[in-house]
Amino acid sequence: MSTPVPLVMAPPKGRGKPPRHFVDLTPEERRAAVVELGEKPFRAKQLATHYFTHLTADPARMTDLPERTRETLVGALFPELLTPVRTLSADGGTTVKTLWHLFDGAKVESVLMRYPGRATLCVSSQVGCGMACPFCATGQLGLTRNMSTAEIVEQVRTAASSLAAGELPGGPGRLSNVVFMGMGEPMANYKAVIETVRRLVAPVPDGLGMSARNITVSTVGLVPAIDKLAAEGIPVTLAVSLHAPDDELRSELVPINTRWTVDEALDAARRYFDATGRRVSIEYALIRDMNDHAWRADLLGEKLNARGKGWVHCNPIPLNPTPGSKWTASDPAVEDEFVARLRAHGIPTTVRDTRGSDIDGACGQLAAEEEQ
Repeated sequence: MSTPVPLVMAPPKGRGKPPRHFVDLTPEERRAAVVELGEKPFRAKQLATHYFTHLTADPARMTDLPERTRETLVGALFPELLTPVRTLSADGGTTVKTLWHLFDGAKVESVLMRYPGRATLCVSSQVGCGMACPFCATGQLGLTRNMSTAEIVEQVRTAASSLAAGELPGGPGRLSNVVFMGMGEPMANYKAVIETVRRLVAPVPDGLGMSARNITVSTVGLVPAIDKLAAEGIPVTLAVSLHAPDDELRSELVPINTRWTVDEALDAARRYFDATGRRVSIEYALIRDMNDHAWRADLLGEKLNARGKGWVHCNPIPLNPTPGSKWTASDPAVEDEFVARLRAHGIPTTVRDTRGSDIDGACGQLAAEEEQ
């Protein structure tokens, strides 16, 4: 029996929209909003400096604004969108998963990972996910709703603030990388995700001033959205969650493949490289006796090479366990053979780190559970 093809762009109705937040607005709209509240336009830049540079939305810390002014502006433009409910840590405290309640009671998770020399935040872009990949805990939740730009950016700001305050081992630091690999299919919430990217890369104080090269947007292969992203002129890294090189198996593992095939997804990925010059990552969860056969590694290598050299990098990922799943990670020897086959085809290949798996914070494990 074939798996029903999920809806791509239409989230379920019945949930209210998140309240308007300062971050949802462009710099011009921020000035207009401040004026509408009876304040001078320059207040918008002060607010942006506090939010994006000082990483705070706390009116008590905005001491360069009159007290009445800050209370008015913050009250109107900085509604509380995310409330931390629980944090779990692993890897000696350098991996932290946070469960958030959103304004409507919906739940999402983000994962902050600190490495020597860099810190990466994995953000959620939807509540649940509509892609229905059977080996992914998030995919089994179904889609509740899209997240707003500000809801996504708030995950980033709080992580950056935590690092700056030295709350993770290693002392004060800065957030260097953001990956859209948390809950949801980012390309199915395209408008909010690309607006988030714009806030992340905009120079301070209008944004966080991050490098586009340090931002990764993942997708299971929504071809029109990949082409749209390629035309944005923002050279983020594209990651395509492939998981199988043949349509028969991929349609079982990634149901959207019945709309856009393996070849169509890879062609779009190659077009992205041509437009941006950014090497594309191919994500491949290795599932024991399912997609980890040597011949599939060879087929993947052949398909990637058929589209040229130097445009792609492959990230095999040992499947992270999810409750009730019938599938598990490949045998280490099989994983080694799969990687060796890819490298024999000249494909740069790196096995993905599975940090956070013991707190259900690794790829495919985010399910926003209240209890552990």
